[in-house]
Amino acid sequence: MIPQQRQVLFLLVLLGVSGAASEPEQFSVVEEMERGSFVANMAKSLGLEIGELSDRGGMVSFKGNKEYLQLNRGTGDLLLREKLDREELCGTAEPCILTFQILLENPFQIILAELRVQDINDHSPVFLETEMLLKIPESTLPGTIFLLESARDLDVGNNSIQNYLLTPNSLFHIQIRDSSEGRKYPELVLDETLDREKQSEVTLTLTAVDGGVPPRSGTAQVRVLVVDINDNAPVFAQSQYNIHIPENSSIGSKVVTVSATDLDAGNYGEISYTFLYPPENIRKTFHLKEKLGELYLRENVDFESTQSYIINVQAIDGGGLSAQCTVIVQVTDLNDNPPELTISSLINPIPENSPETVVAVFRVSDLDSGENGKMVCFIQDDLPFALKPSIENFYTLVTEGALDRESRAEYNITITVMDLGSPRLKSEHNITVLISDVNDNPPVFSQTAYKLYLQENNNPALHIGSVSASDRDSGINAKVTYSLLPPETGELPLFSYISINSDNGHLYALRSLDYEAIQTFQFTVRAADGGSPSLSSQVLVHIVVQDENDNSPFVLYPLQNGTAPCNDLVPRTAEPGYLVTKVVAVDRDWGQNSWLFYQLLKATDPGLFTLWAHNGEVRTARPISDKDAMKQTLVVLVKDNGQPSMSTMATLNVLLVDGFSEPYLQLPDASKEQVQTDSLTTYLVISLASISFLFLVSVFMFIAICLWKRKKDTTVINQITSNSSFPGHLVDVSRTGTLSQSYQYEVCLTSGSGTSEFKFLKPIVSSLPTLEVNENSIENSALRNSFCFT
Repeated sequence: MIPQQRQVLFLLVLLGVSGAASEPEQFSVVEEMERGSFVANMAKSLGLEIGELSDRGGMVSFKGNKEYLQLNRGTGDLLLREKLDREELCGTAEPCILTFQILLENPFQIILAELRVQDINDHSPVFLETEMLLKIPESTLPGTIFLLESARDLDVGNNSIQNYLLTPNSLFHIQIRDSSEGRKYPELVLDETLDREKQSEVTLTLTAVDGGVPPRSGTAQVRVLVVDINDNAPVFAQSQYNIHIPENSSIGSKVVTVSATDLDAGNYGEISYTFLYPPENIRKTFHLKEKLGELYLRENVDFESTQSYIINVQAIDGGGLSAQCTVIVQVTDLNDNPPELTISSLINPIPENSPETVVAVFRVSDLDSGENGKMVCFIQDDLPFALKPSIENFYTLVTEGALDRESRAEYNITITVMDLGSPRLKSEHNITVLISDVNDNPPVFSQTAYKLYLQENNNPALHIGSVSASDRDSGINAKVTYSLLPPETGELPLFSYISINSDNGHLYALRSLDYEAIQTFQFTVRAADGGSPSLSSQVLVHIVVQDENDNSPFVLYPLQNGTAPCNDLVPRTAEPGYLVTKVVAVDRDWGQNSWLFYQLLKATDPGLFTLWAHNGEVRTARPISDKDAMKQTLVVLVKDNGQPSMSTMATLNVLLVDGFSEPYLQLPDASKEQVQTDSLTTYLVISLASISFLFLVSVFMFIAICLWKRKKDTTVINQITSNSSFPGHLVDVSRTGTLSQSYQYEVCLTSGSGTSEFKFLKPIVSSLPTLEVNENSIENSALRNSFCFT
C-alpha cells in the first residue's frame, strides 16, 4: 500500500473511531477561582480506585501546549493549575467549554472530558462613546424611533446587559429591542413634537444595567439637537452586502463600497457614512471613508481567530435623517497553518523482548478548517513500528512484534503530520526510542575447544593459558564469570590440579606436574552471565603435559648394584665383530629425551672392543691375541638426547678364555688338576642348582609383584586419565629399542683324559616378550647367562 493510501486509511479509521466515542465526562468550575482549587475527584468519577489511577499512569491532556488542570495521582483530585478568565478563553460564546482528555497508559485508554467555565459578574457595561449626538428635525412626528449605541458587557447570560434606563423627561422614552444574536439594543422614542424655538438641544443620560447580583451599570450622554425639516432620508442601494475576502488579504486593501442616495438637495442631500454600533474589533480591523463609503482593511484578518464580521453602516444626510445597511464580511480559509503534534506520553526505553507495546501517545491538530484541516500521519516504512489512530486526533505509536537490541539498540523515528490542503503543509517530530537489554544471549567461547600445553616440573600457581567468552547482551547481562565443572566420574582430583580466575578466565596450575605420572587430562569450563535467569555455556579444555629431560638413563644390564659379579666370557678364538654383550638401559622420559646413546669411555685395551652407539652392543674389534689380558674392564657412558643431556655410567667385566678351566684352574700336576676338576664340577652343579632355584623364586616373585603392581597401577592410571599408556613409575622397555632381543650362551663342559675343558659355543638369540620393568625388580628381571653341561 502506498503512503498516500495509508494516510487516507488512517484518516478514515480515525474519523470512524471518533464518531464511535462515548459521551465525554463533564466538569464545571467558576471563573477566577484561585490556583489549586478543587474541581472534581477523577478516580471517583471514572469508577477507579485511588491506587489504580496512579498505577495506570493517569494524566490530563489539553489541545495545544496550554494545561489548565492538573491531576493528583495520589488522591485522584482534579485541581486548577491557574486562574481561568472566561472572557479571555471564550469571549462572548456561551457556554464556555474546554475539551480535554484523560489518558490512562496501562492499559492504554483515552477518556474524553469537558470543563465548563461558568461566568461571574466581573465586568460592568461600557459605552464605547461616552456621548451620542442625535440631530432630530423639529417636524419629526411623535413615535419616531432613533437608534442609540448599545453598551458592551463582556459577561454573558444574566450577567450581561439586561436593561437600559433614560433620565426622566417628557420628550423621550427608551424601548429595548432584542436582536437575533441575543443582544439588547436601546432605541429612543419621541413622545412629543419638538419645537426648535422652544428648546434647540436636549441632554439625556442613558444607563445600561446588567443582571448580576449586585448589578453593574455604565452611562453615556445623549445630546439631541433640534434641526430644521428634512423630509427625505438616505436610501442604500442594498440593505445587506455579503463579501468574501481571503485571510491573507493585505492591509489597506478595499473590501467593499457601500452606496446610499438622498432625494433632498443641498445640505440635506449630502450623505456621510459611519459605523453604527461598531464593537472594538470592527474599529480595529476596518476603516470606513466617511464621504465615499469605501471599506478598507486596517489590519490582517485571520480565519482561525474570526471567521466573519458583521458591520452596520449608517448613512446620514445633512438634515440628520439616516439609513442603515449591513455588511457581512466572510473570511475564507487558506492553508496557512501547518499541522501540530503534541506528545502526551512516551515510554523510553522499552525491553527488547516485549510484545506489541505502546511506545508513545500523541495528538495532532490543525488550526485550518475543511480540507485544510484534515490530516494524515505516518512514519518511515522500514521500521518495526506502526501508528494506530485513536479518538480525538490521538495516535499511538506501537511496536510490531519483539525487538532485538543486539541487532539494533536505538531507533530514530520521524513522525510526519500532513494536511490535505493546497498546498499541503506538514510538520515533523523526531523521537528516539531506546531498546533496553534482556538476557537472551548466552556467553559464547572464542573457540569450540581449547588445547593448552604445560611443561612438567612447573612452578605452582603458573599461568598456563586462558579461556575467553563474550556475551552479546549489555550491562550485567554481559558480565561473564568462569568456573570449573567437576569431572563426571569424580575420580580425577581436578580442583587440586587447576584453578581458574572467575573474572578473566585465566587458568593456573596449582601444583607441579610430572609427565611420567600424567601426560594429559581434560576438564570443562563453564561461562555464565550475570542475568536473571543466568545463561551459560561450556567448553572442553585439554591440557597436554610436555616432557622435560629430568630423568637420567638407568642401566638394566649389566647390573651395577655390586651384589653379584657380572663377567662376560669371550673365547680367544672369537673373530672380529663377535658380539660380546649388550648394555641395556632405559630412560623414563619421553620422545627425544628418551633416545639413548652409548659411548666407550675407558677400556683396558681400547682397541680390542667397539661399542655401537645406538644399541649398546659390545663387539670385538680385532682378533684376540695371547698378549691380551685375560680380564678386560670397560666403562660405558650412557646419555640421553635431552637438553641438557643427562647420563650414567656402566662398568663391564670381560674374561678372555680358551676354555672354562683356563681362567680359574692353574694345576701344577695331573692329580691336583683332577681333584680340582672334580671339585669344580661339584661347585658348578651346586651353583647351577642354586641359581636355578633362585631364578625360579625370582620369576615367581617377579610375576607376583608385577600382578600386584599392575593392579595398583591400573587404579592410578584410571585416576589420572583414561588416555595414559603407562604409569609414571613404570618403563616400557620395548619403546627404547634396546631390549628387542635376549642373549643366551650355551656352554658345554667336557671331561677328557685328566683334564677339563670349557668349550664356548655360539650365542643363541631368541625373541623375548616385551616386559614392564620397574626399578625394584631390575635385579630379579635381569638377563642372565644360562649354562648346559654335557
